[in-house]
Amino acid sequence: MKKKSFLKSSIALILVAMLVGSAVGCKGNTDNNESNTGTTQSVTESSTEKVSVNYGLTDSIKDGAILHAWCWSFNTVKENMQDIAYAGYSTIQTSPINECFVGADGGMQISGDGKWYYHYQPTDWTIGNYQLGTKDEFKAMCDEAHKYGIKVIVDVVPNHTTTQVDQVNKNLLDAVGGKENLYHANGFKEITKWGDRFECTTGQMGGLPDVNTENKNFQDYFIKYLNDCIACGADGFRYDTAKHIGLPDDPKDSKATENNFWPRVISEITNADKIFNYGEVLQGDNERIDEYQKVIGATTASAYGATIRSSINSGNLLASKMEDLQIDVDNPTAVTWVESHDNYCSDSSYKTVDDNEVIRAWAIICARKSGTPLFYDRPYGATADNMWGTMNRIGAAGNPFYKDAAVVAVNRFRNAMVGQDEKLLNPDDTKKVLLIERGTKGAVVINGSDEDYKLNVKTSLADGTYIDRADGTTQYTVSGGVLTGTLKAGAVIVLYNDGYIEVPSIASVSLDADNFVLTAGSTETVTLKSENAASATYSIDGGTETSYNNGDKLEIGKDAKAGTAVKITLKANTSAGNGATVMSYYFTVQENRSVKNGTKVYFTKPSNWGNKVYAYIYDERGSKVKEAAAWPGVELKDEGDSKYSYTFTEAWDNALIIFSDGTNQVPAANEPGMLVEPEKTYTTDSASTKTDTGTAGTTDTDTNAEGVTVYFTKPSSWGNTIYAYVYDGGDQVAAWPGTACKDEGNSKYSYTFTKNWKNPLIIFTDGKNQYPAQNEAGLPLESGKTYTAN
Repeated sequence: MKKKSFLKSSIALILVAMLVGSAVGCKGNTDNNESNTGTTQSVTESSTEKVSVNYGLTDSIKDGAILHAWCWSFNTVKENMQDIAYAGYSTIQTSPINECFVGADGGMQISGDGKWYYHYQPTDWTIGNYQLGTKDEFKAMCDEAHKYGIKVIVDVVPNHTTTQVDQVNKNLLDAVGGKENLYHANGFKEITKWGDRFECTTGQMGGLPDVNTENKNFQDYFIKYLNDCIACGADGFRYDTAKHIGLPDDPKDSKATENNFWPRVISEITNADKIFNYGEVLQGDNERIDEYQKVIGATTASAYGATIRSSINSGNLLASKMEDLQIDVDNPTAVTWVESHDNYCSDSSYKTVDDNEVIRAWAIICARKSGTPLFYDRPYGATADNMWGTMNRIGAAGNPFYKDAAVVAVNRFRNAMVGQDEKLLNPDDTKKVLLIERGTKGAVVINGSDEDYKLNVKTSLADGTYIDRADGTTQYTVSGGVLTGTLKAGAVIVLYNDGYIEVPSIASVSLDADNFVLTAGSTETVTLKSENAASATYSIDGGTETSYNNGDKLEIGKDAKAGTAVKITLKANTSAGNGATVMSYYFTVQENRSVKNGTKVYFTKPSNWGNKVYAYIYDERGSKVKEAAAWPGVELKDEGDSKYSYTFTEAWDNALIIFSDGTNQVPAANEPGMLVEPEKTYTTDSASTKTDTGTAGTTDTDTNAEGVTVYFTKPSSWGNTIYAYVYDGGDQVAAWPGTACKDEGNSKYSYTFTKNWKNPLIIFTDGKNQYPAQNEAGLPLESGKTYTAN
């Protein structure tokens, strides 16, 4: 599903990706939830029996580590709870659980036939949606979490609804006094000046209409939703796009008498003083993060995340940079990350830091006392060449690297170091190695270099022998207050004895397959695996559990119909009987997409397209996308009368096709390509050329862009020639990658507009990297703004 972001993308997608109740409550007791400052104990009481294994998890959300189970269904989180506890996460964070817009006919791909960001487009604030599961399944997930001592944070989205306002639930409209009272008076006007607090807190983002969060009836309705979540077992909330909801002293919308959303929702929910709250406040453009810290209790630390990614990518782990959370508040309560889902989906962080670099970066933020670290779990099978992964499935578990041995070791280290002060230093003043000490109990050392490093550094650790808890074997020695040993290139070592808990090992299961796509009418053979298992079973689509041995083959797909999915669930137990390890895999069943060598297809171009037309042919089933040629593809043969042709020069097992002139395309950006049909003449009517449903278009008024200068601060990992690609959907300043920017020094570049435009959008690139990311639309013009890729 290859589409460049500078093509016709929906405005809604830009910011959804960038930021981006039922009257019957769940039965439950939440007397011991987390406080809004994250300092008190958080163990939700439940009649459910607790597991017998001590995983050493923290009582406080603030003190532990959070797993962001991004796009995982409630049932998937529940069946993986043992693995999550074993990996040392004290909290899980869900994707938004509210009723949401149903797009792409209910398709369940993360991107393509379905969209991850639909659950960020509320149609009502009640629990349950088609992507993640039902209210009962949510409660069952919370009950299972609390068995293990794991807390639950729910991602909530009060700032806006779906763009398809006709899909908003009537119950919500009736409760708030009708559509006219659901939205701000300014709520359908697109934000153009992000530093303007009135626009920022009352305006529409990317076509997503801004909710009148100051409407008391809405506040009552939303608080009811939060209380329902709490009754079902939620221990905290992440507030999406928090900086777009006004602070008490921010300018007011004409429909608002006072900006009191935050004081009410933070203080009036059930057990308010025991709930952990944090707001997504992306830094830059007058975001007022210090005030959000005060009113919400905690915020994100996006600038710190950008520094961590840049530093780990360059190998420069300067202690002073690694220490600064970049929030100008004394002792800020911050949720830190290596990357968030926004960084991954919008900023192409998957291209700048690979899985191993994420693990090293995680060791930095998780080993620290300051900040509460959140581990974003990438899609299963994701690579730099295939960001959505080989499964590309909403509801499925993500990349197993969330339980990599080094990640597990650092998570458990963090849990054992509660209350210990931190000290960050570079041994021998080398910027490539970072030592993080926690009091005298333990230390984590990260080697950002591609060379081994001989440790001989003064330390606060007690004298003795320490085993690296990451690999379980390598020994390091502290003698006379000096730590010695060899630190392997790119390694993370975790050293502590006091507080170490030997957690019983668990079984593991996995499945080897060439890809996760089946063709209707054919079968595929997969290999079933298990390790450390006394017994293992598989089931197909929830059917009978059948025993298997490690290495057994299984044929799947017989009689499977196109448009469905085949679910293979593997389960294994150890001889100790500590609990089952479960993993489910989804195989999408599609129609036959094979193409014979010599197949010829035609395309009739619209009159407003350029005279060079291309066919982009691809197969994205594997970890690396197969292409006939890089975007925009292979140039077609001009047959005359606006008709073009392409003849395949090789056979394809699986192929989709997109036609483009480099600016326009069919199908539209962010939509899958079309099936290849021999001798067919494709037109713009062959596929929907609209952008995603749930989007809004732009206006036709001219923007006074001529003479306006904008700036861009490039990441350290980018090249030194930076381009601005400027377009308005049907026009562009120059072909991709655009016009070279002026180097202003200190990694800052500028571009000055030479004419007025109707709706200019901007993408910055060095020809390889780009911001916003591939598959995302450009940034709206704001005079004098300095854009960054945070």
